[in-house]
Amino acid sequence: MRAGSDALRIDERALTAEKDPTGELPRIAADEGAEEISLRRDRLLAALTLIAAVALFLAMPFALRAAAPVFLPLTAAIVIAIALVPPLEWLERRRIPAPLAAFLCVVGFLVLVNIALASIVVPGIEWFRVLPERIERIQSNLAPLLDLYSSLDRFLNEIIGQFAQGSGVREAQTAAVEPPGSIVEVLATSAPSALIEMFFAVLVIYFFLAGWTRLRRGAITSRTSFGGAMATARVIQEVVDDTSSYLGTITFINMGLGALIAWGLWMMGMPSPLMWGGIVALLNFVPYLGPILAAFLLALGGLMTFADIWMAMAPAALMIAAHTIEANFITPLIVGRRLTINPILILISLSFWGWIWGAPGALLAVPLLIIIQTVVRAAGKPDIAGFLFEHGTLTAHQDPLHPPR
Repeated sequence: MRAGSDALRIDERALTAEKDPTGELPRIAADEGAEEISLRRDRLLAALTLIAAVALFLAMPFALRAAAPVFLPLTAAIVIAIALVPPLEWLERRRIPAPLAAFLCVVGFLVLVNIALASIVVPGIEWFRVLPERIERIQSNLAPLLDLYSSLDRFLNEIIGQFAQGSGVREAQTAAVEPPGSIVEVLATSAPSALIEMFFAVLVIYFFLAGWTRLRRGAITSRTSFGGAMATARVIQEVVDDTSSYLGTITFINMGLGALIAWGLWMMGMPSPLMWGGIVALLNFVPYLGPILAAFLLALGGLMTFADIWMAMAPAALMIAAHTIEANFITPLIVGRRLTINPILILISLSFWGWIWGAPGALLAVPLLIIIQTVVRAAGKPDIAGFLFEHGTLTAHQDPLHPPR
């Protein structure tokens, strides 16, 4: 029996040698097996990476919202610092030391912000003080609309009351919440944390600017190849140029729009025209929603000031007309195509950052979108469809004996 089996092995080897005289078949089979194992391992790693990325993407908004006292001032400080890099570099080219140049940039920024806030807040407090006294004038101007609303409100209340009585539903007991007794009480409860966050943001801006040259040099020289160093330098420069150009240009446009509105309101005889111009300039940083809110506030201010309904609506009409010209002609002409952003992306960014951080997030939405777009454009857009369906994570198993036609 052993002799027969040995003879059978000899015949198999002879047959194999006749079909494959070079002896390549065993090595090819081994390579194919190793390639299949490597492909399965790559698919598993790709699937795990995709799951981890999705989990991080879903968890990040809640983490940013929960830790807003830390991430909000930090993010705002970084965006402001990036916008202040061009004046910092201008001062450094005049042989001013980096710490002193950073200090001058921070002081100049704080002075401008305080002047703008003072022109808005100080008159705004007076408007809020006289608001209860002007309720009668507002009601007289809006009497027809208020009558229609009250009739509709009574009708709905009767319907709801009849439904509640018929179904036995009891009215919910609501606990009265005492409002703050004064502005001092509000500031005493909220100002300490706000001041700490502002101080933290100012420190971040200063140290970011003071170490900007060293930080950029370290990010470039730490690359292991010349191509990587050049790509890093290009991305850093594009982020600085796009962010500072957008913020500088939009600030200039908004200041011009605010000045025009202030002049028009002054011609109409509306009190505190500089305050209203500052409000318009500030809210115009928020695309779409900001101008609507500014027009609503101007309509409210007009109703508080003028007795005639048409004159009361004139400030809001001026705002709408000026914003229409600015948004459709002036801004596209000055900003140009380089900083043109898809409106859908703007709305998504506004809703995302507004949901996370409220009004400050809405102000930061467009600058953050520009930074993200610049980095993605330099790094390359991710091919999600190819990652999912072409490179193996969801590739269907195919029979090697029956390939697809």
